[in-house]
Amino acid sequence: MAQDQDNFRDSIGTINEEGKRAWVFPKKPSGRYYEYRKYVSYVLLAFLFAAPFVKINGNQFLMFNVLERRFNIFGFPFWPQDFHLFVISMIIGVIFIALFTVAFGRIFCGWMCPQTIFMEMVFRRIEYWIDGDRGAQIKLDRQPWNAEKIRKRSLKWFIFFIISFLIANVFLAYLIGSDRLIRYITDGPMQHLSTLVSLLIFTAVFYFVFAWFREQVCIIACPYGRMQGVLLDNKSIVVAYDHKRGEAENGRKKWRKNEDREALGHGDCIDCFQCVNVCPTGIDIRNGTQLECVNCTACIDECDTIMEKVNLPKGLIRYASEDEIVKKEKFKFTPRLKGYTAVLTILTGVLVGMLFLRNDLEANILRLPGQLYEHKEDNIISNVYTFKLVNKTTEDVEHVSFKLLSHKGEIKLVRNEEFKVPAQDLAEGTLFIEIDNAAIKSDKEKVKVGIYSGNELVETTMTAFLAPRSYN
Repeated sequence: MAQDQDNFRDSIGTINEEGKRAWVFPKKPSGRYYEYRKYVSYVLLAFLFAAPFVKINGNQFLMFNVLERRFNIFGFPFWPQDFHLFVISMIIGVIFIALFTVAFGRIFCGWMCPQTIFMEMVFRRIEYWIDGDRGAQIKLDRQPWNAEKIRKRSLKWFIFFIISFLIANVFLAYLIGSDRLIRYITDGPMQHLSTLVSLLIFTAVFYFVFAWFREQVCIIACPYGRMQGVLLDNKSIVVAYDHKRGEAENGRKKWRKNEDREALGHGDCIDCFQCVNVCPTGIDIRNGTQLECVNCTACIDECDTIMEKVNLPKGLIRYASEDEIVKKEKFKFTPRLKGYTAVLTILTGVLVGMLFLRNDLEANILRLPGQLYEHKEDNIISNVYTFKLVNKTTEDVEHVSFKLLSHKGEIKLVRNEEFKVPAQDLAEGTLFIEIDNAAIKSDKEKVKVGIYSGNELVETTMTAFLAPRSYN
């Protein structure tokens, strides 16, 4: 035991002494925190599966179309022109997670992370249903490939594949949009072979993660576990073992009925190893905060159950900070937390302000490259431009026209004077701006153009206008 305590940080919990994969067979958890986690998981799973199909003002609630660089976050559409807003929102998300990590450790991992929710609340529960609890799983793993093992493995792997396929479909709805996914399904898979191949690749990835890689995603692949080493301090509330109470002067000791443990100098930990057996990453929480711990609270529930059985106070493993255990200090809103909160508040305010100032129709009018001005009759100076109008709404913008707002002059379109910008699409074209030379004060002026939908001004933009120097 002393050697294990000294060397437990030398390797991760899922690797054995030979350097091979040590398969984790966690005991089925139970208890009040597990019940709370189930309720939270049900809500988050419903949200995860429903979000791509919920629409606000015609916009998908959540969409991350990386290929077309179009994103919807809580119903707000972000186009390539809004990339700065998307970046700010992502930074806010990172700071929000960092703030909660500093305050409450990896509570996000244990309660809200999709990997944990699917692994612990979907796939492992199916595994408990088919293979049984920890002891039955270990026995099944060791026994030869007989009829029982083949039947159970085939049934479990088949169900895992079906669920992975459903997850892949939902994942695809986030990427390409639910409307397009439904259209592809109704058209038939043979009409969209490339999408079908992508769907099968996603299915294989999810199946690999949840059927084989499992908890190693949290330990090896996820960078968030490494972040906690930087973000946590002695004031952070984490799932912690009260070593002061558990070890006392002479350390932990197996339970003996009618024994006065306090007089013998032993702590309340009876060394039953149930906190280790129930851990989904296979660690011993009594060794302290570790990279592998995802704060799932399974060890808290199991330890409380054992303490209740031996008539000792609950809370030997609980949510607590190191300072609370050692110094009996309660949680405080530290200057570090105040700093994160201030940054988060400022960035959120900036994002909200920019969202309110953003127009639903975005206009860009640029001079045609390589073209100079044209001197026309009646002392008119003409410049040629290309324009691009992006409609970020789910409705067509009808009867679009341009008007010069800053100077006396005209705007002439190459095509019809009025046109429409389709919903969630763009319109491009060419136009001429013509201004009387008497109104021009320099050889390069800024002119203001208004974009109208009927008689309503929907957007304004500025562009450069060139003129001969003699008119300065």
